[in-house]
Amino acid sequence: MKVKIINRSAYELPRYETPQSAGMDVKANLTESVVIAPLCRAMIPTGLYVELPAGYEMQIRPRSGLAAKHGITVLNSPGTIDADYRGEIRIILVNLSQEPFEVKPGERIAQMVVAAHARVEWVETEVLSETERGAGGFGSTGTAGKPADPTGAEQELLALNRSKKEDAK
Repeated sequence: MKVKIINRSAYELPRYETPQSAGMDVKANLTESVVIAPLCRAMIPTGLYVELPAGYEMQIRPRSGLAAKHGITVLNSPGTIDADYRGEIRIILVNLSQEPFEVKPGERIAQMVVAAHARVEWVETEVLSETERGAGGFGSTGTAGKPADPTGAEQELLALNRSKKEDAK
């Protein structure tokens, strides 16, 4: 798939580093380093502008090495670049470590993945179909049949669903 891109950075275009890579590393387009203090964030410019085809988005994801070694991640991960956005791609980095982190000019700071997406048309209803999982989430799968303790809102929804099904009988 061909995607139009404007590169106003001092660096080459992002590219896939291996034949099986899903993402391309994106670099910080800085003239001088930026230090992100612990538990602080910074919006880092890339100098890149794209025109994605309709039905596609660009996801901005953290780099695993920065996360594992330095506690640096993308704050709104994954960030979404919509097909109709034409501004500069900027990356919101957050420092979750106890040490200041220096973002250097040209440093690989995130990865971008272009993905197709679907658009939905909502169908309002009062009852959802039942599944084995049900309302279990937040670590409930693979717990040997022990359902997660539902929150108050989930309990209300489950009770409402039971009530609607009984009324339908």
